[in-house]
Amino acid sequence: MKTGLSPEQTQALRRHLEDGLPRVSRPYQTLAERINADENQVLAQMHQWHEQGLFRRVGLVLNHRALGFTANAMLVLDVPDALIDEVGQRLGRASGITLCYQRPRRLPQWRYNLFCMVHGRQRAQVEAQIQALLEEHLLSDLPHQLLFSTHAFKQCGGRFAASSTGTKPHG
Repeated sequence: MKTGLSPEQTQALRRHLEDGLPRVSRPYQTLAERINADENQVLAQMHQWHEQGLFRRVGLVLNHRALGFTANAMLVLDVPDALIDEVGQRLGRASGITLCYQRPRRLPQWRYNLFCMVHGRQRAQVEAQIQALLEEHLLSDLPHQLLFSTHAFKQCGGRFAASSTGTKPHG
């Protein structure tokens, strides 16, 4: 699919996207105006990058603390390898889980391989929610920990870094 953007416009679009989408009703139109292009050209470029596997999705980063969600916790579990996909899919669909992903164990210090994020307004509420979730999914017997966040770091979208073969996503 040909986008019709010049190489300069493509690079400019990439730089603008690193700052996130403009917070307006037509963000792709605004991006097009910034790079002296047409909204359809910007959408075609985004589609092309998606087809090339440069990104899987466009998402939204919320400031949970600003919304009153100050009891944020990561549930970490040691799930048997043979069950990781099934348990991960179930928990990923569970009410209250906002993020669920697998990571490799870092033995011997860190045995956990499944990570689930829960956001809440009160610590006791999050603890009760996790306990109910573990019981509902018959996971209470698995080794696990509930790690509450103590500091909010700046979140940002993906970044690009130049490589010898062009550009690639970074971050």
